[in-house]
Amino acid sequence: MLVGCQTEHTSSIGAPSAPPPTSPDTFRVAFETTRGNFVVEVARAQSPMGADRFHEMVLKGYFSEVRFFRVVPGFIAQFGMHGDPSVNRVWQRSTLRDEPVVGTNARGTLVYAKTDAPNSRSNQFFINFGDNAMLDAMGFSPFGRVVEGMEVVAGINAQYGEAPDQGQIESEGNAYLAREFPKLDYIKAAKIVAAPAAPR
Repeated sequence: MLVGCQTEHTSSIGAPSAPPPTSPDTFRVAFETTRGNFVVEVARAQSPMGADRFHEMVLKGYFSEVRFFRVVPGFIAQFGMHGDPSVNRVWQRSTLRDEPVVGTNARGTLVYAKTDAPNSRSNQFFINFGDNAMLDAMGFSPFGRVVEGMEVVAGINAQYGEAPDQGQIESEGNAYLAREFPKLDYIKAAKIVAAPAAPR
């Protein structure tokens, strides 16, 4: 799929809604990470189901301790697999239908990762490091973009590249990543924030 176990997260995060509650037309999410902070702005019109699910994940605190487990310089930084395998399993199985690609995979855009199978978007995401328009025809639909802190995103630790094994992450979660890839950057917290007031 493109793109330590904390069992207490299972009850606090809960299961995804089907379908997820409707999100605002636009909203911003501030990410606090081990590399620094950045802000993403989501436009629901680009991917309504994708925006709704992402908004729900943020509100439920899903992204706490989530690692950037696949970082390919010049291409993408991928994240979303939860550190608790039981939580990851529930959200991974809650897939979304494909949606038309409205925008392009430009530098800084936020996109759901997916497999070649139809309707396989679930709980994995990536941020484009470069202009990856070749992903448009493959059905990767951007739904947000980094509006603050792109230099932070560009600096996410890439020393492990694509080495972390997704099967191992699924079975062991952060216990595996912390043991084998201790310097991975990760999200400390993500929350909905207000957009700056327009100048008068």
